[in-house]
Amino acid sequence: MTVDRGQFADAVTPWEEEDWRAAALAWAERALVRHGLRETGTREVRIRPWSILVRLRTGPGERDAVWFKAGAPDNAFEAPLGDALSRWVPDHVMTPLAVDAERAWSLLPDGGPLFRHVLDAGDAGPDSWVLALAQYARMQRALAPHTDRMTALGVPDARTARLPALFDGLVADNPTLDPAARRALVAGRPRLLDWCAELDAYGVPDSLDHCDLHDGQVLAPAPGRFTFFDWGDAAVGHPFGSLLVPARAVLERYGPEHAGRLRDAYLEPWTDLGPSLPELRRAAALATRLAALGRAASWFRLFPGTPTTGCAEASAHWVGELFAETTVFEDAGV
Repeated sequence: MTVDRGQFADAVTPWEEEDWRAAALAWAERALVRHGLRETGTREVRIRPWSILVRLRTGPGERDAVWFKAGAPDNAFEAPLGDALSRWVPDHVMTPLAVDAERAWSLLPDGGPLFRHVLDAGDAGPDSWVLALAQYARMQRALAPHTDRMTALGVPDARTARLPALFDGLVADNPTLDPAARRALVAGRPRLLDWCAELDAYGVPDSLDHCDLHDGQVLAPAPGRFTFFDWGDAAVGHPFGSLLVPARAVLERYGPEHAGRLRDAYLEPWTDLGPSLPELRRAAALATRLAALGRAASWFRLFPGTPTTGCAEASAHWVGELFAETTVFEDAGV
C-alpha cells in the first residue's frame, strides 16, 4: 500500500495501531465480499489529523474503487449521518456500502468524477456552480425537518442562538491568540449579538450546513447533476452559511460578476418562506459572515494526541474573519 500524510507528518491516528488497522481493513474486506467485490490492486491510504481514508481498488478502471473512511472522535457523527442522508435525500448524496456508526467507519462507493476535475478540464464553469448550489439548496430544504435527528446523531449544534457561546469558547480556549487579539475579538461581541438577532428574525429554518462546500467535496456524475459528500465539518445551523466557501471559490476563479447570480440561484428555493428577496439577500450576507465560526470550530475535530498548533492558527484566522470589513457578497458588490 501507499501512504500519503500530506503536510501532517506529526498527526497521531489509530492507523499506527496494528490491531486497529487490521480490524478496520478486515471490516472493509467483509463488506466488499457482501457486495460481490474483491480487491485487485494497491491500497492507497490518506492520513490527516481528522480522518483516515483508504482507497481499495476493485477493478482495472479508474472508477473501479471503494473508499474506507474513519473519522476522529469529534467528527464520528459523519458515518451515521451519511447513512441517514442516504435515506432522507438519496438523490443528492452517496449511499454507503457499509457503516459502523459506533466505530465511525464508512465504506463508500465511487461516486463519479470530482467536480474539481470537471472544472479543471474546462467541461464546466460558473453556470455549473449555479446549478450545483440550486440543487444543494433544495436538499437543505428537504433536510430541515430532520435537524433534531441530526443533532441526536452527534452533528454539532451551531444554530444561530448558540453562536455567541461558540464564539466565546473559540476566543477563550485558543492558545494562539495573543492578549491584544483576544481583547479585540471580545470587543466585537455586541455586533455578533446584533447579527444573530437580525438573522434569526428572518425566520429561515435551520438545516444541515456542510461548512466546507468546495469543488473537492462535490461529485459530478452527469451533466447538471451533483452529489454532495464529506460531512466531517458539518453542523446544524443556518443553511445560508453553506454559501461562504463556494462563493469565495467562484469569485476567486471566475470573478465577482458571477456572485449575484450564484447567490440568487441558491436563494430561489427559499423564496416561498415569506421574506422578500432583498431580505433573503441580507440574510445570506449575515449567514456567510457568521459561517466563519463553523469553519473555526471544525479545525479542532482532530484525533486525540495530534499537535494542534497549526489547526489552532487556522481556527483563529476564521474567528478573525467574523469581523471583516465586508462579507463575501459585499466584496463582490452585490
